[in-house]
Amino acid sequence: MVGVRRFDEEEVLGRAEAVFRSHGYEATSMLDLSRATGVQRGSLYNAYGDKEELFLRTFARYEARFLATAAEALSAPDVRAGLAAFFDAAIANMTAGPARGCLSTRLASEGDAPGPRVCGEVRALLLRLEQLLQDAFARAAPPPVLPPAAAARMVITFTRGLAVMERVHGDPAALAATAADVVDLLLPPPPSA
Repeated sequence: MVGVRRFDEEEVLGRAEAVFRSHGYEATSMLDLSRATGVQRGSLYNAYGDKEELFLRTFARYEARFLATAAEALSAPDVRAGLAAFFDAAIANMTAGPARGCLSTRLASEGDAPGPRVCGEVRALLLRLEQLLQDAFARAAPPPVLPPAAAARMVITFTRGLAVMERVHGDPAALAATAADVVDLLLPPPPSA
């Protein structure tokens, strides 16, 4: 049957995500994606049109999963514990295999090369994450040492650096220790009795 997909889209998008994480957007070819997914290039073009559309579908899946995990962690009643859980989840995501880093950070480091639609999606993800963080910091008691918006931006910037360090060192324990330091800086622990 012409036009009928003969592949598991979730599996294809998952494998495509691994390729984009590993090579970035610009360096990934449709041939790379075809080899990784086991789907012929013609079938990928028929299903998605081009690399950008395949990437956008892959990124939407990644974004939904990432933001759901972040929202769950940051909704904890204890904002300090929620921020720590957010960092734990981010580190687990980055270190779930060979040095992967973070897909959005990987793309951001490519500058404008991926094109306006892809760059726009990365910016939108970071703005959504920033809002989740700002909302969490706004309900923290005691409040963070910075205004909620500034604390949220600091965490966004820190997580981009964390992703780079994961690719350089691949040491989850060191990443977790640094993340714990950031939690302590932004939301100092209560004084000991």
